[in-house]
Amino acid sequence: MAYKDLRYFIKVLEEKNLLKRIYVEVDPILEITEITDRVSKENGPALFFENVKGSNLPVLINAFGSQERMRLALETDSLDDVGARIDELLAPDIPTGFFGKLKALPKLLDISSFIPKTVKKGACKEVIIKDNPSLDIFPVLKCWPDDGGRFITLPMVFTKDPETGDKNCGMYRMQVYDGATTGMHWHVHKHGASHYRGNVRLGQRMEVAVAIGSDPAVIYAATAPLPDNLDEMLFAGFLRREPVELVKCETIDIEVPANSEIVLEGYVNPHEASVEGPFGDHTGYYSLADEYPVFHITCITHRKDAIYPTTIVGKPPMEDCYLGKATERIFLPLLKMQLPEIVDMNLPLEGIFHNLAIVSIRKEYPGQAKKVMHALWGMGQMMFTKIIVVVDEHVDIQNLSEVLWKVGNNIAPKRDITFVEGPLDVLDHASSLANLGSKMGIDATKRWKEEGFEREWPEEIKMSEDIKALVESKWEDYGL
Repeated sequence: MAYKDLRYFIKVLEEKNLLKRIYVEVDPILEITEITDRVSKENGPALFFENVKGSNLPVLINAFGSQERMRLALETDSLDDVGARIDELLAPDIPTGFFGKLKALPKLLDISSFIPKTVKKGACKEVIIKDNPSLDIFPVLKCWPDDGGRFITLPMVFTKDPETGDKNCGMYRMQVYDGATTGMHWHVHKHGASHYRGNVRLGQRMEVAVAIGSDPAVIYAATAPLPDNLDEMLFAGFLRREPVELVKCETIDIEVPANSEIVLEGYVNPHEASVEGPFGDHTGYYSLADEYPVFHITCITHRKDAIYPTTIVGKPPMEDCYLGKATERIFLPLLKMQLPEIVDMNLPLEGIFHNLAIVSIRKEYPGQAKKVMHALWGMGQMMFTKIIVVVDEHVDIQNLSEVLWKVGNNIAPKRDITFVEGPLDVLDHASSLANLGSKMGIDATKRWKEEGFEREWPEEIKMSEDIKALVESKWEDYGL
């Protein structure tokens, strides 16, 4: 059964000794970050700060900061099982005839059961503030010393396409300028930015709602790299196996999760921008200051005893790494549908997801590794990947030591390294131009004669099975 809200998830974490309550007073300016960073690096628990300086609200952080907590968040024993559900749902069953259509009906009904449901009331509206709403009541963190200010780091930002009405929910950091305005960090490639540009073309104000704190599936869905025009709340319903309940905002025509802890309602004016940043980012470096749209708050609603969930990013591993690894496992079947030769994928924490991807393939023809590289660079947010390494199917790509051994042994750099130009993530600071630069593909598969390799390829060193069995049977006798 789906978590009713964030509080039920907190209860489960506490029951499993995966959450630590801290009662001593802590400062949201840097102190919470330093505590959480130390705990993250030691694979520690979720943290619940009961006594935060300058606010009556407690702070929840690092709630998703381990593989175990991510599995609990999505209520599964294995994140690969979530991917398998997607694979089953998208299996190309084309019904023919009456009985074929009857056979496909359960799948169609299953999809319809995930559609978001609008309700009249929600816990997020226990308190409604329309007169002089102010962010000053919330314990918003300043994460790192050189940050441009305090940042809301776990917001679910709801927008609509002004022409089609298609909805989007993304997670974009928000720098607090004052009690009533924030920055809106919409990267140029993101759906929120596309909706903003649509409103700019029409010369009209854009309505925006920001939900902070919902049940775990809804929070994760806001981070997921979904295809265009696929509603994140529908996806959240699929993850939680129950529809998300939405409630209409007070001052704008947007719906938000009814179980949210906090909701900010407001608008963004066309062409209005302000300097946002720097910000200590998930790359481990500060992203540079730049101009972004300004969000104006018209109303704040929240629960009477609201909890402020947040996160920090920085040098990995941190909480966001586990959200990213969940995406790796959940969306692998979608990649395999397009590229069936892919066996597995690893987006290492050290590569911060858009810098390095390792894939193993079932190689069946010459040049297939290069074909896979170029195909991946053409798929959604995989376009940002700076380095793609391709190895043969038997390589355990979750073992970086084995991958590096293969790369070091198998490649001839001039022959096996491919360079291309294309879009890059906004946060990439190494490229000469913002959003555009070079990428590298490394073909570390076994070389074939059909690929112009005329030498004999050596066999890997392996012990014979009979000797391995002999040693196994005598292992205790060795006294080792």
